[in-house]
Amino acid sequence: MESVLELRDLTKHYPTHQAVNCISLCIKPGEFFSLVGPSGCGKTTTLRLIAGFEAPTSGEILLNGNSVTSLPPYRRDVNTVFQSYALFPHLTVVQNVAFGLERRRRESKIEIREKVKRALALVQLSGKESRLPSQISGGERQRVALARSLVLEPQVLLLDEPLSALDPKLRKQMRGELKSLQRRVGIAFLFVTHDQEEALSLSDRMAVMNGGRLEQIGAPRELYQQPKSRFAAEFLGEVNWINGTGVRPEATRISSNSPGDSVSSFTAVVEGSTFLGDCVHVQTRLPDGAQCTAELRRQECPFRTGDPVYVWWHASDELHFPIND
Repeated sequence: MESVLELRDLTKHYPTHQAVNCISLCIKPGEFFSLVGPSGCGKTTTLRLIAGFEAPTSGEILLNGNSVTSLPPYRRDVNTVFQSYALFPHLTVVQNVAFGLERRRRESKIEIREKVKRALALVQLSGKESRLPSQISGGERQRVALARSLVLEPQVLLLDEPLSALDPKLRKQMRGELKSLQRRVGIAFLFVTHDQEEALSLSDRMAVMNGGRLEQIGAPRELYQQPKSRFAAEFLGEVNWINGTGVRPEATRISSNSPGDSVSSFTAVVEGSTFLGDCVHVQTRLPDGAQCTAELRRQECPFRTGDPVYVWWHASDELHFPIND
C-alpha cells in the first residue's frame, strides 16, 4: 500500500543539540501511527517538522508522494491538535470549529455550516454549539480541537499529546473515543505521546524514539514482546535483568518449591509487594543482590516479606539483545 506520509532521512540540528537524527518512516492511509519516547527524544520536533512549523536541516517530507519539505504550513494537507488545544476563548464551540474553513474561503456559508454540523456530530458535541470553551469540560474541549482539525479533511492528522491535560480516568475514556473516531473518519493519525500504555493501546503501528533516532518500528505487540534493544524493552514496560537475561514481570513465576530443572530458576527472598487492583507485584531479591519482580493475580499471592521463594520462567519468555546494547 502506498504511503500517505513519508519521511526520508529527516534531520534537525539546533546550535546546542541534534533533535532529530536521520529518521525515515512511512505511514499508510487510514493508519493510527504513534511516536513514543521520553521527553527530549525528538518526537514533538518531528511532528513540528511535518506540520511545517520548523524547517529540517536535511531530509525530505512527502505527502502522497509529493514533497512538501519547503512548503509553508497552510499549504500542507495536514492539521495539528495541540497539547493545549489552542481554542479561542472568546469564540463559541461552533465558531472555533468553523474558524479554519472560514479563513481558507473555499466553501460557501451553507457548506461551512453543514461541515461544522457533521464534525460536531462526529465528536458527539451536537447541542453545545453556542457554549464557550470555559463552559465545557476538558474532554469536550479536546473534542472541539479534534473537530476543528477534522472539519478541514486533512490527509494526516497530527496529535501532540492531546490527552495529557486530562485527568487519568477521563484520559483512559478518551483513548477509546479517539480510536473509534479515527476508524470512523478513516484518515491517518500521527500521535505523539510519552505514555507507552497509551501508544500500545491505540496504535496500529508505532515507533520508539531515543536521542533523536528511531529505535524500533512495528506493531505494538511486536515491540512489546520482541524489542530489539534494551532501551525499547525498558521504555515499553518493566523488565527483570538477571545474568544478562531479560524477562517481564508477567512472565516471571514465583513459588515456595523448586520448579525443577526444566526452567530457569533462582532462589530469592520476598522483599515486599505492591497492590495494583486485579494483580500484585511481588518484589524479591536474589543472593547476588539482583532484584526481580513477579506479577501475580491478587488471589494467587500468599507470600509475605522475608519468605524464601523460587523465581523462575520459561526460556521462550526471555528477551535477548546484543551484548553491547
